[in-house]
Amino acid sequence: MPIGRVHTDRSDLSDDYWGDVTSVIRLDGTRFDADALLGLDTFSHLEVVFHFHRVAPEKIHTGARHPRGNPDWPRTGIFAQRAKNRPNRIGVSRCKLLKVDGLDVHVRGLDAVDGTPVLDLKPYLTQFGPREDVVQPHWVDDLMRDYY
Repeated sequence: MPIGRVHTDRSDLSDDYWGDVTSVIRLDGTRFDADALLGLDTFSHLEVVFHFHRVAPEKIHTGARHPRGNPDWPRTGIFAQRAKNRPNRIGVSRCKLLKVDGLDVHVRGLDAVDGTPVLDLKPYLTQFGPREDVVQPHWVDDLMRDYY
């Protein structure tokens, strides 16, 4: 069950240029009051868990495919990429926290469109980041070049 929704000017489902997008995550006032966000403003970044609600069930991938349909990149399984057409249509994003105002959480760089149901918010803690060097295929740099 969603805890709130994303409010933003961005409604297109294109994959790039999310870095300057500002959004408001508005908590459901029938379930929460401002105490639910107490102390969140002491963090610089959030992890947002959300539902890709505009992905039609027939568009879901369960096997391998070329990321973004680009044949220059290798076929990879759906769990080896971060595509929105996932079996459970769950997205996870890290974004900059700008401010908390009542039940509104203002962020920048959240790659979710207007109306997106938010499932959870968590403060980003560096201790939950990788403790070893991160390794990824070279094609990911091309894929992410214009994402943020």
